[in-house]
Amino acid sequence: MTTGIIIGAVVVVVLIALAAVVTTRRGGGTGQLRRRFGPEYERTVARHEGDTDAAHRELQGRVDRHGGLAPEPLSARRTEEYRARWAALQERFVDSPAQAVREASGLLDRLAHERGFPEHTSGEQIDALSVHRPRHLQAYRDLRGAAESRKDGDRTTADTEELRARLLGARALFDDLIAVDKEPRTTSREDGAGDADSGRNGSHRFHLPSWSNR
Repeated sequence: MTTGIIIGAVVVVVLIALAAVVTTRRGGGTGQLRRRFGPEYERTVARHEGDTDAAHRELQGRVDRHGGLAPEPLSARRTEEYRARWAALQERFVDSPAQAVREASGLLDRLAHERGFPEHTSGEQIDALSVHRPRHLQAYRDLRGAAESRKDGDRTTADTEELRARLLGARALFDDLIAVDKEPRTTSREDGAGDADSGRNGSHRFHLPSWSNR
């Protein structure tokens, strides 16, 4: 084997290794994107009708834009204020479920922005949350959808149960956003640790009262 061939082979190996390192750091590998985004990965692939390349480009774009986002800390006073507001809206749920859901959606928008995520009106808040809080993102989408489509007035027990489920699902994101953690989160293990921490904090859990069909 000539010296030129040996040098060429070494260069190829080095280039492959460098490409792997770059891909790893950017989170661009299929496995890493799947682990990072969790259910959001499958949702994005489905939205692109199974085109994984297109889904990867979209998800990698989110990482490139928002992966370096560092959370703004909440003071103890602000944390308690947010908890009090959530407690108040869940009390109102019994008499006005749709209003409580709308208030919860707005409260989460403000809380996310105060923690350093883009404003909801920018169109980037959901993408940024998908990078750092993917486990709770669908519940947040569901809450927003319910807030935008429901109005107070005549309602069935099924309607109220649905709104209750939306509010309960979004509470996990609320707990996560007011918790002290080590962002940014980059792996499913870290996301799981955050969820476990939220679960251990019993003071943040709640059960909405039962109601009769009005």
